[in-house]
Amino acid sequence: MKSFLLLIYLLVSFSYAQKPAYNPENSSGKLFEYAEYLQVEDDRSYSIDDIIASKDLKFSDLSSENHDLGFTQDTYWVRFSLKNSSNHNKLYFLQTARPITDVANLYQLGDKITKHTSGDQINFKDRDVSHRETVFKIILPANTEQQFYIELSSDGETINVPLNLYDGVTFFLSNYKQQLFLGLFYGVLLLASLVYLFFYGSLKNKSFLYYSLYVFSIALMQAALDGFIYEFVFPSGGFINSRMVLIAALLSNLFLLKYCEYFLNISVNLKGFKKAYNIIYIAIAVLFAMVFISPKTLELAYPMSNLNGLVSLLLILVTVFTMSFKKIKIDPFFSFGILFLVVGLLGFVMNNLGLLPSNFYTMNSSKFGSGLEVVFLSLSMTNLIKRLRQDNERAQKLALKRSEEISELKTYFMSNISHELRTPINAIMGVVETELANKNNSKENRKKYQIVRNASISLLSNVNDILDFEKMEKKELVLKKEVFNPSLLLNQISENWKSEAQKKGLNYHFEMDSEIATKVEGDADRLLQIVNNVLSNAIKFTNKGNVVFKLKCVSQPNNFSNFIFQVSDTGVGMDKESMATVFDSFNQMRKNHKRQFGGIGLGLNIAKHLVDLFEGTIKVESELNRGTDVFIEIPLKRVDEARNSITSNQSKELKSPIHILVVEDNKLNQMVMRKLLSSFDNVSFSVVENGKEAIDALKKGVYDLVLMDLQMPEMDGYEATERIRGGELGKVIGGIPIIAVTADAMQETRQRVLDLGMNDYMTKPVNRDLLLQKIKNCSEDSAKLHVVA
Repeated sequence: MKSFLLLIYLLVSFSYAQKPAYNPENSSGKLFEYAEYLQVEDDRSYSIDDIIASKDLKFSDLSSENHDLGFTQDTYWVRFSLKNSSNHNKLYFLQTARPITDVANLYQLGDKITKHTSGDQINFKDRDVSHRETVFKIILPANTEQQFYIELSSDGETINVPLNLYDGVTFFLSNYKQQLFLGLFYGVLLLASLVYLFFYGSLKNKSFLYYSLYVFSIALMQAALDGFIYEFVFPSGGFINSRMVLIAALLSNLFLLKYCEYFLNISVNLKGFKKAYNIIYIAIAVLFAMVFISPKTLELAYPMSNLNGLVSLLLILVTVFTMSFKKIKIDPFFSFGILFLVVGLLGFVMNNLGLLPSNFYTMNSSKFGSGLEVVFLSLSMTNLIKRLRQDNERAQKLALKRSEEISELKTYFMSNISHELRTPINAIMGVVETELANKNNSKENRKKYQIVRNASISLLSNVNDILDFEKMEKKELVLKKEVFNPSLLLNQISENWKSEAQKKGLNYHFEMDSEIATKVEGDADRLLQIVNNVLSNAIKFTNKGNVVFKLKCVSQPNNFSNFIFQVSDTGVGMDKESMATVFDSFNQMRKNHKRQFGGIGLGLNIAKHLVDLFEGTIKVESELNRGTDVFIEIPLKRVDEARNSITSNQSKELKSPIHILVVEDNKLNQMVMRKLLSSFDNVSFSVVENGKEAIDALKKGVYDLVLMDLQMPEMDGYEATERIRGGELGKVIGGIPIIAVTADAMQETRQRVLDLGMNDYMTKPVNRDLLLQKIKNCSEDSAKLHVVA
């Protein structure tokens, strides 16, 4: 019975066949010329039996070897006949329809109807041939002529009907060549995408990000069109797989526009065009929604997405032309890349819209265009990297220049701060020292002056800490070398803190080794700063009990002595966690003291830096609520007795009268200098208020030495010294000894005044004995020079 029905089907089928059979061995022309197609409306459904049996269905000729049926949801049937006139069976592979076609079935009418299945909505393993493209395997029996029907349908995508018939060897060679081309194409895209993603990671320029995403989305779209997404990602077909082409196309459209927007700097160069770009972004978002809403909106999304792509390309072209018209520089490689992209995608889109015939070049125009575009845009991105590098170099040079300017400004600021803070302290301490030296003052008054002196010393120590902190962090602080009596200085600082301890009701005890060296060489100010900070902490963190200050001196080889300090208290102490950060800067800020103990939190940090500069050691031992012990060991070089004796004798008096010019603008400091100089024998002086007055005074009078302040109105000490040393006042006055007496304690200032030609430098508050010694040294050096001359 089945054989009888099949015979009826064949008779009916052949009775209506309009085309002769195609013989691959000897027929002229190509297979499409022997084939016909039929369009079935989407609201009607036909089986193969219906198609064979119906007499009313009218088939039409295929117009080309890659006939384009356009965007459609209709079902199409294609029929043709193949003839094998040889005495043995023939094996052929038929390649048809695009890889993304949803339904593709081949029916072979022989002794029975054989169905071959393909399409991307079935499981990949159920395909007639395990191949990404729509391929059918045909075995044509010897000496037969058989009819074939192809059923094609999709969800709105373009349907093409190529009919390419290959023998086994030809099919293998064709696939081999195609794989080489595709491997090169996808390799270039993926490599470019990764490279520019890495560039974005390092340069943070969004042009690289959007270009990387654009190239990747192009690769994704082409992989979907070529069937690779279906074969390797969604082999079961399904919802996402059927929409993958549109998803990737819309993403590539979006990222291309974003890339062009940032690369061409639209928001700056063409502000009005920004609205046009935003409108297309909105259109892309709407189309993206349409892809997922319903089958009907999906069908509309296919042609609309292609039209949107055309509009986007036109917008990019108009942008480039407008920028060229406005003479805004555009990288030439970018222009070439966009040109190839436009040509390639234009051919692809117009082919999808049925405006261009389907052939190998139009079907793969997007691949050619995208490949060349990636090459040229990559060259333009290389130029962008070059420009960014050049901009970065310019920015670094500018940053370096600004850093130097800021450094100079900071130095100037710190110098001013040093001057402004030390100037009033100098005045206060100068007056206090003078009053303390006045034996006519009552005991009560001397006690009051001592309190002011102690407070001033504490304030000066904090000022020194603040000014020194940055230089210590940068390791730029250098110790001075001067001869001093450690016993005298340490007794003074101890008396200062003894008074503070007694005001808090603490028992204070000071023990000094009787064998302490009387004269040593080193930085007296920094030594006092260390001791002052440690004693300050001990008294500050002790509310009841004792504070003990001990000093022991141990002789060492090469005329060195180790000064060993121990400061112990019965204060709040520290736990192990606090001990771990005891030398950190602003350590007190981290503790929850709620400003109970005050201070700026730099004491032990400063002390540690200074001890290291002395090449000494500092160690802290403490227990919570049981007090703290600080051990400091500092090596200082002893000064021999002969030198000490000479220095001591010289310090008592000046050998001959000396007339000094004091250049000082601050009234209080003028008063201090008058009191100090008046206490010296054989010293007379005059006071002027700025450098200009100093120049005039030197022109009119005879002076042996100048005590020069630095920061003054009208003409400062620097300019005045330059003019004196420059010979403006003559050779004799040009060589007059000049000592800088300034509140600016910055090391740069010391070096600058010495470079200008000043003979010496000292800071305020002015120490009487040190001032006398420097005056004597300069006057004696000047006298020796006169003798030699």
